[in-house]
Amino acid sequence: MIETRLLQYFLAVARELNITKAAESLYIAQPTLSKQMMELEQQLGKQLFIRGKRKLTLTEEGTFLRGKAQEILELMDNTEAAFHTEETLLGGHITIGCGETIAMDRIAGLLADFHNKYPDVQLHTHSGDADIILDRLDKGLADLGLLLGPIRQEKYDYLSLQQKDIYGLLMPADCALARQDVINIDQLKALPMIMSEQTFSGHQELEWFGSDYSVMNVVATYNLIYNATFLVEHGIGYALCLDRLVNTQGRNLTFRPIVPELSVDLYIVTKKYQAFSPAVKIFLKQLQDAVQETGYGE
Repeated sequence: MIETRLLQYFLAVARELNITKAAESLYIAQPTLSKQMMELEQQLGKQLFIRGKRKLTLTEEGTFLRGKAQEILELMDNTEAAFHTEETLLGGHITIGCGETIAMDRIAGLLADFHNKYPDVQLHTHSGDADIILDRLDKGLADLGLLLGPIRQEKYDYLSLQQKDIYGLLMPADCALARQDVINIDQLKALPMIMSEQTFSGHQELEWFGSDYSVMNVVATYNLIYNATFLVEHGIGYALCLDRLVNTQGRNLTFRPIVPELSVDLYIVTKKYQAFSPAVKIFLKQLQDAVQETGYGE
């Protein structure tokens, strides 16, 4: 009989397709994990991986086992959870990695409902850009991430919130552009721009502008908008950022939308084949139900 521990190890390797990365995510030594996978193949009498120089590839038998292993572990988790029907007994932690987005207000509302129902579960948030959040997901330091798209990688599952964040231009309130109600997208090319680092890392496409960044005058970049607001106030440049993230009241700042509209979709991201704690599983189910009920999700 296959131990559940081996199935969890196997799913980690199937997700990462790299023994070293899988071992790091499991906090075990790489030789130990490699030996465990070879023993699993011997136990089943089937080759589960094709071992290349840089990455692994699942064989047909490995793909079959991946699906079955996930089903088995989920069934075991659900069976165990069925014996813990008393809500007040639910404990543990939920850790969410959050990109900068007003959608966190909606997620916080769901967390508030969850906290009222399960007060013994501790809630943790960690803010950062997409690379930081995905790194925390990979290392098991976050259970789920709230991210802006487009981000599509095979090793993650995505729940679309069918909600978008809209971009605009943050500028000094006393500048000439502030007299406009909207900023035409073509005007951006002639401005000293302060832009998100994610624009250059493939997470957000520069095709929005009908050009590449080399034709734009980028004078500074940021990963979180707060510190960039001071650069704007001191006249260094104009920051492309999301609506409703910056409180301009009492500061020499104003925000103007861009036409045609620039926007990005929002997603809840989790690692594929991840064994979630009972608390995380319950919250994810409530989140999925809320998405369907309000009509802004898939």
